[in-house]
Amino acid sequence: MPSTATAGASHRSRLRLIVIQTLVFSLLATLGARLYYLQVVSGERYQGKAASQSVREIVVQPQRGLIVDAMGRPLVTNRLTWVVSLDRTLLGRMSAADRAELLRRTSEAIGLGVGEIEAKLLLCGDDGAVAGQCWNGSPYQPVPVAQDVKEGAALRILEQPEDFPGVVVDRQSVRQYPAPYGINAAHVLGYLSPITKDELESAEDSGDSSVNGASVVGRAGVEKEYDEWLRGQPGYDQVAVDSKGRVREDVSGLEAQPGDTLVTSIDAKVQSVVEEQLAAMIAQQRRTRDPVTKRNFEADSGAAVVLEAKTGRIVAMASQPTYDPSVWVGGITDKQLKRLYSEAAGTPLLARSFQGQFAPGSTWKPFMTVGALTHGYAPSTVLPCSSAVQIGNRAFHNHESAAYGPITFARALEVSCNTFFFQVGMHFWQTLGADADDASAKDPLVEQAERFGFGERTGVDLPGEASGRVADRKWKRKYYESMKDYYCGIAKKPQDTGPKGTSDFVYKFAREFCVEGWKYKITDAANFAIGQGDTIVTPLQLARGYAAISNGGTLWVPRVGKAIVSPDGKVIREIEPKKERKLKIPASVLRYLDDALQGVALRGTMNWKLQGFPLDKVQIRAKTGSAEVYGKQSTGWVASYTKDYVVVMMMSQGGTGSGSTGDGIRAIWEALYGVDGEQVDPGKAAIPGVTPPAQLPNFGDDGSILPPARAKGGE
Repeated sequence: MPSTATAGASHRSRLRLIVIQTLVFSLLATLGARLYYLQVVSGERYQGKAASQSVREIVVQPQRGLIVDAMGRPLVTNRLTWVVSLDRTLLGRMSAADRAELLRRTSEAIGLGVGEIEAKLLLCGDDGAVAGQCWNGSPYQPVPVAQDVKEGAALRILEQPEDFPGVVVDRQSVRQYPAPYGINAAHVLGYLSPITKDELESAEDSGDSSVNGASVVGRAGVEKEYDEWLRGQPGYDQVAVDSKGRVREDVSGLEAQPGDTLVTSIDAKVQSVVEEQLAAMIAQQRRTRDPVTKRNFEADSGAAVVLEAKTGRIVAMASQPTYDPSVWVGGITDKQLKRLYSEAAGTPLLARSFQGQFAPGSTWKPFMTVGALTHGYAPSTVLPCSSAVQIGNRAFHNHESAAYGPITFARALEVSCNTFFFQVGMHFWQTLGADADDASAKDPLVEQAERFGFGERTGVDLPGEASGRVADRKWKRKYYESMKDYYCGIAKKPQDTGPKGTSDFVYKFAREFCVEGWKYKITDAANFAIGQGDTIVTPLQLARGYAAISNGGTLWVPRVGKAIVSPDGKVIREIEPKKERKLKIPASVLRYLDDALQGVALRGTMNWKLQGFPLDKVQIRAKTGSAEVYGKQSTGWVASYTKDYVVVMMMSQGGTGSGSTGDGIRAIWEALYGVDGEQVDPGKAAIPGVTPPAQLPNFGDDGSILPPARAKGGE
């Protein structure tokens, strides 16, 4: 018979077994219930989540809008290019050896170094990321690593997907420049580059969905000014992928919307002539000896502008040096970028037509004439045109003319008599502001220059415009305050006469500036009256001023954009000419000035370049100018106009105005009006009908550009 102790132990064992069995059955019941809940009750929801993990959203970049000229000729279009991208997500799942092998194989296929591919795969913001190379888009989107890949290489990757897991090959559009009539127009058109992190964050904060991390945006020219119209709206594709990241099927998507077309006021045929003539004039002057320095002219840069006189629309605009706009397509190299900013190369990125600032020389005199004739002087006023005027201890000379005796304003403009205008400038200084310390003294010549828009931006629809400068009394005092420490620092030390030391001129100037650099002296007023000294203008500002003389006194805001057209050919917005203000100038003064400037072409300083030109049929008004620049050769100008157009050309370190650019000015007028010898043939005019076209280009229902209607006698 078992003992009581043995029976108690057996009972406890059975009790433990029952407890364990109960726990096991409870756990099994719980797991079963959970399994039933997951598979039956919530099965559809979790199945959807699992499926969503194999679906990726790929942003589809829109095709950027076209840019065309006033006649519908394409200036900027798009072309398809093979692009190779890598899936960072899939690369992250690979072993180090597999990843290295894939990058090596891809590098070999597309001809790009492994290190360059690695740099492009880094997210901007990661350690080691280099701006301009790193990926600024979504980390879940395939990263483009090579553009303009040869078709053979692209097809090889597509045909051997097992060898290139995670490598995506597709065709994307990039900018193309058809260059009708061989034009360049780089500074007008501008360029594109990838969106920056700050720009992307700003767009996201404002709710702008038209850009993403893979977007390119306009950086200059009309590409920047009209970027929001040109860029279009991105779409997306949702695709199912397998465990290796390979696309198996399209799930859904939203089609990208192409950008709108920008119609410009540029005429490609005129632009071609302007660019050709500007380059030819510079090349010609570089072969010409400067009679003053006895060496060839540097002719280091230049610009030209053609405006519609009655609207302010820009028909053509060119700058030299220039660059190939396609250099930005696919990413610019450090070497190429350095050259664009290089002073040794002439700073090709600078648009001298509206960003360059130069002393206007004698082209300034017509505006001074208006100021004088509306403040006490009369068309009958006669002043002596001597060869020089003594002001203080210095003789101020004529530049392009000798002594002509007593003459009127009209004759002074014809022969470009400096000494005549010196006297006008000195007269106003002596009668209204003889106190050189008085920064608030009135000056009708300064006031008139400002009314013509000098010293302020024109408002042209191109970014980065310079404002120029009207160097009056207030400016001189501000300049002194900003520079006195620098020049006084030079003046207070003994002159360094070493090879790299301070020149005698600079040392003397510094000492004088330190003592009385704020004073607006009579010599400043004299220089101002002939466009010398510290006053500077842009070629576009000067062209706008002459347009106001031509059209009866209306100052227009220059415009390149003419209309925005949707991809289906509908005009969304017409960009109308914009008046800035009507100048309060008596009609009699403008008529007098108009006749005087016609005399410059018929008898004056421009006549020698217009021999044999049919001035009776194409009545050109003109003014030449040569601005002296310390340490450099003169800046040459010619500003000219008719009732239809304004044509301005300038050349830095080119010598006299007519001598440096006169032939080019004539050639542009011949193209505009169809001049052949002494005859005018409207059928040969660059713009059909001679006068600017009022109509927009013709667009098909699909947004394609149709040939312009053939005007009678036109092209």
